[in-house]
Order: sequence, then C-alpha cells, then structure tokens
Amino acid sequence: MTSAPLSILHFSTADQIGGSAKAANRIHQGLKKLGHTSRMLVRHKVSNDLDIEAIWPPHPYSFYDKIIEAACKRSGFQYLYVPSSKRALRHRWLQDANIIQLYNVHGGYLSPLVLPRLSRQAPIIWRLSDIWPATGHCAYSGSCERWKIGCGKCPDLNAYPPVGFDFTAFMWRLKKNAYKKCDITLVAPSSWIENIARVSPLLKDFPLIRIPTGVDLFEFNLSVRELFRNDSRKKMGINKDAKVILFAAHVLEDHSRKGGHHLVAALKYIREIPDCVVILVGSGGEKLAEKLPVEHRLAGYIENPKEMARIYAAADVSVVPSTDENLANTALEAMACGLPVVAFDSGGMKDAIRHLETGYLAAAGDSGDLARGIRLFIDEAEKRIQVGYAANNLIHREFGVNLQAERFSDLYNKIHERTS
Repeated sequence: MTSAPLSILHFSTADQIGGSAKAANRIHQGLKKLGHTSRMLVRHKVSNDLDIEAIWPPHPYSFYDKIIEAACKRSGFQYLYVPSSKRALRHRWLQDANIIQLYNVHGGYLSPLVLPRLSRQAPIIWRLSDIWPATGHCAYSGSCERWKIGCGKCPDLNAYPPVGFDFTAFMWRLKKNAYKKCDITLVAPSSWIENIARVSPLLKDFPLIRIPTGVDLFEFNLSVRELFRNDSRKKMGINKDAKVILFAAHVLEDHSRKGGHHLVAALKYIREIPDCVVILVGSGGEKLAEKLPVEHRLAGYIENPKEMARIYAAADVSVVPSTDENLANTALEAMACGLPVVAFDSGGMKDAIRHLETGYLAAAGDSGDLARGIRLFIDEAEKRIQVGYAANNLIHREFGVNLQAERFSDLYNKIHERTS
C-alpha cells in the first residue's frame, strides 16, 4: 500500500530508556524516514531529537507534579489526576496530528481520563507494551486474571506500578468508561498480548492488529559480532576462550519478573563450567551478582545501541529468564547478532524463539530446563552457530525495524482514509 505523508504524535513515558521507549523511538525514526511528520511527547527526554519534547515541567516546577503523582499512588487512585495531561492537551503538535499513538501510559504524564479528548482530536492507535490498559493497576499480572472480571480484591498491590490501597475495581471501571468514548485501534507486538486483548472486557471490542517489534538491523547484526568479539572481551577482562553468558534487562533485581533468580538457580544446576563468565547488563544488579556461582561482570545500564551490540558480540549465549514478558527487545537484538537465546516459554517469547531452531524455549518457570538450554549452547559450538544463524535469518525476515515502520504506515493510511 502506498503511504501518504501524515502527521503522527506519539505519547511515551520516555524516548530511550526501557523497552517500550526504545520501541517507540524506533517507530518514530522509521516513520520519519518514510516521509511522515513524526513527533513524540514524553515524560523523560534524554535524546537531542528536536521532534521529541518533554511535557513534564522543568525542575524545580516538576515538584508539584511529583507530589500529585505520589498522592495518587498512595491513595490507590492511580493517575486519576495528572497535571501534565493539561499541558499535553494544549500542546501545539496535537493540533496538527492525523494520528495519535500511545505506548505505555502508566508513566505519571497522562491520565486515562483525557483519552476521549485526545480521540476527538485524532484517531488513537495504542501499541500494547504491557497489559496495564486491561487492568485496574498493574502492567503485568502474573497468574492473576481478575482483570477479566473487573479487578478488585487485588492479590498484589505492589506489582508495578504499585498502589497503596485497593481501588483497582474503581480504576478498572474508570478506564472502561473512558475507553468507550474513544476511537482506538490496538496494536499487539506479540501473540501473547494479542490474545489478552481479545478476551479483555476493556479491550476486546476494539480493532486489533499484530505488528511485531522491530530491530535496527544496521546496529544489531552478525558483522558487528564477528568484528568485535575479541575486542569486547578484552575490554571487559574476559579470556577470548571463555564461555560467556549474557543476562540483560532494564532493571536487574534479585527477584523480579525478569527472572534473575532463575538464572542463579539454573547456574547452580549446571556442574562446573571451566572459565565461565556471566555479563550482567542493566540498572543495579549488585545483590544478584553476589549470588552467581560463577565469575561475573557488571556492565551497568547501556543506552547506546553500538555499545550494546558489542556486549552481544562478547557473549556465547543470551539468557532471558522472564516469567511474564511481552517480547523482550534484548532477545530480538541478541538474535539479530546471531546469538542463541535461552528463554522461558512465557508471554510472547515463542513468536521469535522456535525451540532448538532459533533458540531454546524452556518450560515456564523451570530453572532446570533453563540450565539444560544454557548447557546445550555452551557445550555444543556447532549447534550454537547453527541456531545463531537461523535466529539472525528470522529477525531479518520478520522483525526488521524498516518493515515495522512500513506496517505502521499502512495502518495509519487505512485509518486516515476511514476517518477523513
């Protein structure tokens, strides 16, 4: 389909930090290359892109917004009132928008109450970064399915984003009332969240399309891995013949849905691996590192994609032990670099990781099976290379960032034709 130039306004918590923000920025940059006018309004801006602006007020004026955010969080009336929502509704870019695209709205910068007013300005496309749009407060519900019946009696008020009191049923109904006044098209980046949206009482009546997450194939590719493998290891003080395992997540916690504790358990299942090193990439991780039964390197949070590509280059296998996951950027990036990925069969991971073909899918929550996958790629170099190449080919066929931008562009034009 030929795409006419349109004006797209994106709303995202951030422009670079975190998986959802990276996905939003890649879509934004891809649309600009296709000739669209693409702009982003965010809470946290770190890039120099002039087409991205922060709608939170500059320090020290953000103090008021922080107080309101904390009060809503503690009371349980999550994002019921967000001062920056008014700024968003007055923003000059909104007046020009043909399409409004949402990502993660649970960032203290946009209240769900303003969605009907945004929708009156332009049709909304909501890329489902997590299941917060379907719940009374949480972004990932684990085994809880109370979002299917209206929430209330929440079993975990501390689940991100946490709340102080259980008004989850009220907030669920509030979202329902707001959504029914909107023209929304949903985009699911994985089969997992697509299936949730199709049964969610809040979302099931909206049009839904799946557009897989895109990977920048210029930044993440086989050539980078082949060129920088030894150099990357040398910079981290890792022997060129060592067996290197990578665990990368936005936040490295000892026990979270990202599954660092499962990695620790898996490594304890494995008998001693000579000259084995684990690279930990992400914020924090000190407590997790102390529990690892093998040598480790703490790389910290890496924002620059070139630096991250060189980290992938240093590894033999990437482990994504998330217990509740949409479809991790780190898995797709590793695969693009020809790195085999071992992950749990949870969330949308199976969309890219085909067991023993493009990676290893361990039984969900089974640390022993996770250990078997790690051991397979550590011990069998031929299998590791074969699966790595297959993973790279799959990403090129189905998950390229340019293909993602073209799919969104086609969707925008269909919606614009319908509404104009």
